Order: sequence, then C-alpha cells, then structure tokens
Amino acid sequence: MDFLHGYGHSLLEGSLLTLAVALGSLAIALVLGLAGALAKLSKVRALQWLATAYTTLVRAVPDLVVMLLVFYGGQVAANSLAERMGWESLDINPYVAGVLTIGFIFGAYLTEVLRGAFLAVPPGQREAAVAYGMTPWQVLRRIVGPQMLRHALPGLSNNWLVMIKSTAIVSLIGLSDLMARAKGAAGSTREPFLFYVAAGVIYLLFTSVSELGFAWLQKRLSIGTRRVSL
Repeated sequence: MDFLHGYGHSLLEGSLLTLAVALGSLAIALVLGLAGALAKLSKVRALQWLATAYTTLVRAVPDLVVMLLVFYGGQVAANSLAERMGWESLDINPYVAGVLTIGFIFGAYLTEVLRGAFLAVPPGQREAAVAYGMTPWQVLRRIVGPQMLRHALPGLSNNWLVMIKSTAIVSLIGLSDLMARAKGAAGSTREPFLFYVAAGVIYLLFTSVSELGFAWLQKRLSIGTRRVSL
C-alpha cells in the first residue's frame, strides 16, 4: 500500500489499531452481554430492572454521545478525584476509553442476543441434564452452551460487523485509528476521495473475512442438527 503517496504504511498501522479496538470491545461486550442476559432471566426483580435500564438507555443514546461522555466526562471526574486525593492530574488513555465505551454500548445489544439464545434452548434439556446428575457447569458446557451459541451466532455476526464500523468514532477522541490516518493523509495530499476509498476497502476486507469466518463457524456448529424444510 506504499503506492498511496507513501501513506500506505500509516493506513496499515491504523487498520491494526482499528482491529485491536474492535476485538477488545467485543471481549467486553460479550462479558456485559452475558451478565445482562443472565440478569434479565433471573428471578431477582432488582437484577431484571438494572439490566432493562441498561439496555434501554444505551440503545436510546447515540454512540457518539456516549463516547464523548465517557472520555471527557471521565476525564473531569478523574481529575476531580485526583485533586481531592492530592494526586497529580490523570489522563484517560484514548484506547482504553474507546474500548470500554464501544464494549459498553454493544454489551446492551448482545444482552438481547444472548437472552434470546438462552430462551431458544428447550428447558426440558436442562432439566433432563440436571436429573441425570450433571452439575450446572456441565449443563452449561455440554448442553446449553453449544446450542445457545448456534442460536446466537447470527446476532453476534451482525453486531460484530457493526462494531468494526463503529470503531471509526474513536478518531474523535484522538486515537490514530484507520479513519484518523485516512483523514490526515487526505488533508496532507488534498486527495480525500483516494484515501477515504482506501479506508472503505479496508473496512470491506475486514467485514468480508469476518463473514466467511462466521459462515464456517455456523456450518461447524450445525453438524448433527436436522434442518426442517417448510
């Protein structure tokens, strides 16, 4: 990619950072999504209320607003705490802020995906496994988990593809991701069309490879299942 007026290496570095942000955000989103799904399925009313408030508020507020609130609001809160404690001023790392924010946002979406996947597994199978003498961990690992993952995979795939594209907003908080590198190169060469098309092609490459990976995983998890034709 050095043919891009010498900015090919810069775009490649930005692409790797974008991928790192997306993967880190996915890990956080999966943890929050699983916790939220279990909370919504819990019989404890307080947990249900917290999970519902989380998913409702996050899905109602634009991603950009949440990003700016976490980065700038967190910066103010951190410095205020440091001043009270007599510490030096603190700076929030843009990478950490970006990963935490995107993971927090998509955790709300994955909550609904995983909740639906849990409900798609027939409860009789869990009851039969418990009656057979399996521990809750064995039931989750051998019975519920594989089936839940198969049901959740389409939703996980869609959210992952959207998450990759949503990482572009981290450029607004000073992180030199793919979009930030493309914007800088476009400004220096005055060829915005060239570099924004190059960025779009890289995003397309990421999503295309991801779709192939999810298709392979879906096929792998469907081994032994029976397809019902309507």
